[in-house]
Amino acid sequence: MPTIPWLDIDKLDFPDVDNALDDPNGLLAVGGDLSRERILAAYRRGVFPWYEESQPILWWSPQPRAVLYPEQVYINRSLRKALRRDDYSVSFDTAFNDVLEGCAALSPKRPGTWITDDMRAAYQGLHQAGWAHSIEVWRNGKLIGGLYGLGIGRVFFGESMFSREANASKIALVHLCGQLHEWGYPLIDCQVGNDYLDSMGAQEINRDTFKQHLEQYTLAPGRSIGAWNMNWRYGHSTPAE
Repeated sequence: MPTIPWLDIDKLDFPDVDNALDDPNGLLAVGGDLSRERILAAYRRGVFPWYEESQPILWWSPQPRAVLYPEQVYINRSLRKALRRDDYSVSFDTAFNDVLEGCAALSPKRPGTWITDDMRAAYQGLHQAGWAHSIEVWRNGKLIGGLYGLGIGRVFFGESMFSREANASKIALVHLCGQLHEWGYPLIDCQVGNDYLDSMGAQEINRDTFKQHLEQYTLAPGRSIGAWNMNWRYGHSTPAE
């Protein structure tokens, strides 16, 4: 049975992602901490933390990898109709903690969450340091959906999203794609694929291709570290439909 290495708390090194397990898919290492430096080092290598409250910190690099190329986001007819309404607004980095809470909220369909207190604190710290960003969708002054993730170089690493009204998280994702495309960001890491992401145009690529993307794009100059401002709006410059 393969042995999963425990990370040295004093070092930021990770095992080669090619050593990740096939079952469970992508499990690479255990332990370490959720310091800003470790999380950033992990993402640059294509590794992310994901674990439940009762578990130690688990680090993953699944094969294949789900990604979304911003210019290829798919907008179906019903979403196009929702996007054309003028009764909502979209913003960046104005309610990060509220988006985080929305993503972590429990429901009958989701009785558990991987966004533990430690994970919340870690990503709040990354937001305060200018690395983690939120996209918010508002209607009548109320937050109805959004998503959050990290921006490193010219890659956006998506973490989680939520909706309190139909299509709200999709509206957030379309605006994220539009803004990133305008800024010259070629890649959104979606980690693991699902039907929702597939419906938005995400695709799966092999680990070697993903590693090449990271080597090229995380080192490219992106937006300045700090809060992002939304200046893209659906209908003014629209990704492919």
